[in-house]
Amino acid sequence: MADTKETQKEDPTTEETSTENTEDTNHDPHFEPIVSLPEQEVKTLEEDEEELFKMRAKLYRFASENEPPEWKERGTGDVKLLRHADRGTIRLLMRRDKTLKICANHYIAPVMELKPNTGSDRAWVWNTHADFADEHPKPELLAIRFLNAENAQKFKAKFDDCREEVRKFQQGSNSADKVASKLEELSVKDDKKTNESGDKKDEAACKKKEGEEVKGNAEEK
Repeated sequence: MADTKETQKEDPTTEETSTENTEDTNHDPHFEPIVSLPEQEVKTLEEDEEELFKMRAKLYRFASENEPPEWKERGTGDVKLLRHADRGTIRLLMRRDKTLKICANHYIAPVMELKPNTGSDRAWVWNTHADFADEHPKPELLAIRFLNAENAQKFKAKFDDCREEVRKFQQGSNSADKVASKLEELSVKDDKKTNESGDKKDEAACKKKEGEEVKGNAEEK
């Protein structure tokens, strides 16, 4: 009985083509740049600050200049609370994703208060008298919204802690200023007494000298 089953032969042309395609896919040419640019270190001005809090959120500002006034989205990114190592100040900083452009930048003050946004348990609203997001300080009404209510509560807890820390630091600074002022007053008083005492001694010395001269003249006569 003849074997009618055909034996399939491998096509070498197909194999070579497949290999060539693989080589083309893995080919990664390298071109030297025409102009070589040295790497530059870009400072964020956060180098002297300690990060106290960081969380992703969405920020809004109340555009009172519009007619009618409305809430406008300002950016989505990480909101941070940063404490300066030397000055003891704490600021809120937020940059937009990808572009890293600043959308909020202001100091935390004891008078600031986070108020709940109407109808939402994951958003807060607050006022700042000087926001530097546009380089020039100006008052802003801001709102921030988090992924969930838990994250919103974490932000508020840390925000309130920072307010209290700033309040204590300011009280301590005021006390130190008062002590320094009192020391300066005491120093001025001491200098005044010293000068008065010196003036009296000089006056007494002059009178004594005048008396001696009068006495000498009388004896000569």
